[in-house]
Amino acid sequence: MATDETSTADPAATAVEPRTTDGTRTSDAPAPDAPEGAAEPVSDAPVGAAGPAPVSGPPTTVDPAGPTGTARDGRFWAWTLLGLVIVVGLGALTRYLEQHVPGWAEGTAVEDIGAAIEYPVYAILLGLLGNVAVTLLGWRDRIAAAFRTEFFIKTGLVLLGASINLAVIASAAGPAIAQAILLISGVFLFTWWLAGRFGLDDKLRALLASAVSICGVSAAIAAAGAVRARREQLAYTASLVIIFALPSIFILPWLADVLGLSDAVAGAWIGGNIDTTAAVTAAGAIAGEEALQIASIVKVTQNALMGVVAVALTAYFTLRVERRPGAERPGLRELWIRFPKFVLGFIAASVIATWYLDGAGADGKATIAIVNDLRVWFLILAFVSIGLEVRVASLREAGWRPVAVFASATVFNLALALALASLLFRDFSA
Repeated sequence: MATDETSTADPAATAVEPRTTDGTRTSDAPAPDAPEGAAEPVSDAPVGAAGPAPVSGPPTTVDPAGPTGTARDGRFWAWTLLGLVIVVGLGALTRYLEQHVPGWAEGTAVEDIGAAIEYPVYAILLGLLGNVAVTLLGWRDRIAAAFRTEFFIKTGLVLLGASINLAVIASAAGPAIAQAILLISGVFLFTWWLAGRFGLDDKLRALLASAVSICGVSAAIAAAGAVRARREQLAYTASLVIIFALPSIFILPWLADVLGLSDAVAGAWIGGNIDTTAAVTAAGAIAGEEALQIASIVKVTQNALMGVVAVALTAYFTLRVERRPGAERPGLRELWIRFPKFVLGFIAASVIATWYLDGAGADGKATIAIVNDLRVWFLILAFVSIGLEVRVASLREAGWRPVAVFASATVFNLALALALASLLFRDFSA
């Protein structure tokens, strides 16, 4: 599931965005907190920022309803409620399509495709259609406060931690962890370097590198919080992940068969390449039961390292990328302020789930299944909100360069993962 790049300017604006003394855009700097109840701008606000920047212009007049602006607040909350109804309604439609399209496609020429399409595809497409509708109706800015992308994403990722059983990872600790560390490091650094050669913005570089090397959209979300990327960049990255993950479901099992790979090696290769957990499961099932087991363990192990990458990106962007020339070296307090706190929730959920399953056994799996279903709902609402928020003009500005970087990094990932899987899993048996 994947995102984008270059200017944060509204497509209707013609003025050149001011820059700081070091040449960075002022919109890339951390924004101050917004007044309570204010709707945040949807095109320029960075993911994970403390709040939207105040809008410049003439002072507003006092609302005649009183010093608290009761009437204005009433209209604000009415529009926000309408927006929330739209978001939840599109989310429910996404869930309906996800559950019923495979059945509708069964027995047809598109049966495999219908079964492989995941909820982010439906959610983003429906969000984009909704975007067009509310824009034509003139509602978009009025209901924007309901597009709580950041809240939905962070909550979903915390709940994602419950699906990562550390005990399962430990069962294949040696080869799975070794492959995860080597693969993530190699692919991340290659993608970061290549994106730099193509002249991409550092924040987009971080999102693309995280998405390709770790676990697709989830990793891009964590990276976006750490580097305070813009929502268009996250939407663009999520789209690239989806576009590349879908054909991989069928291509990788076929290539594994052509190359004569063992089930363990095929599973490790699939788990180390495909950028979404659900797509890994689908491809692993095609390759065989043992391949599915290994693919799942490898992917979960990579997911578990998402927090480590978020910490590293926070430190790098705070100490290097966004540090002003001549400024004092930021201390631990600044790093803590910048660090995406939801990553701690993700880790805590993983630890708690592991401890709970160890004691609850089979009964505990049903509880975790409920948590996972709730996580899917929050992520669906997040992807719908991304579709509703995205500015098409900002996506067009990215051009072909991010696509070229993502495609090249995917090929590099395929080659490196195959080499590591063949080395580390050649004698492994699930």
